[in-house]
Amino acid sequence: LMSHAHSLASFIWGCGIHPEPDCAAEQKSPPSTPQDGCTHRHEWTEAVNEVQLLMEKMMMVQQQEEEFTPEEMVTRFERERTESLLEPAEVARSVLPDSVSRFVRDPDFIYQDFSPKGEQAPPTMRAQDYSWEDHGFSLMNRLYGEMAQLLDEKFLVVYALTYHTMAMHTDVDTSTLRKALWNYIHCIFGIRYDDYDYGEVNQLLERNLKVYVKTVACHPEKTTLRM
Repeated sequence: LMSHAHSLASFIWGCGIHPEPDCAAEQKSPPSTPQDGCTHRHEWTEAVNEVQLLMEKMMMVQQQEEEFTPEEMVTRFERERTESLLEPAEVARSVLPDSVSRFVRDPDFIYQDFSPKGEQAPPTMRAQDYSWEDHGFSLMNRLYGEMAQLLDEKFLVVYALTYHTMAMHTDVDTSTLRKALWNYIHCIFGIRYDDYDYGEVNQLLERNLKVYVKTVACHPEKTTLRM
């Protein structure tokens, strides 16, 4: 339940759907000028081109038939995990306002990189060793059957959530991109899927997108409009 609430809150906060009251002042934009119009058109053109390029990459990934050995799959995961440490998601610890700190037992409990630079990486967690489908659901079903079914339905909805739309394009199969994002976030937290080629993450996710995703997943309060 806590994980579900955290994920939803991070998504809403990171996307700016409902800004926090104390952040509203920061997000007020000044009056627009003619130069702003030109800038916005240029940014829109760049965004359209980026979406088109991403869709082409998605098609290439979907058509790939190359297979890799288990050792190569592990190597690709380790490479991606190491590269994730280069994404600037570390932030200075800020003092929480009284309205928030009263609900926080340990304010120093924040995200830390799974394998900090200069330290030996701990063993990764294989998703197949403990999963909701094989272990979590059965345990929850014994303790609280009704809640197990509700959580399972929510997880299925989240996993398949898509409008099949990318910018102005409709009827798009976004499963490849969503899977790359899903597995990249798990990679940040040291979770590996044996049957996934992590080379697809680098093919589909540009550095700026990785920075944004890591910020939303690890430090949603640091997300900015310019990201």
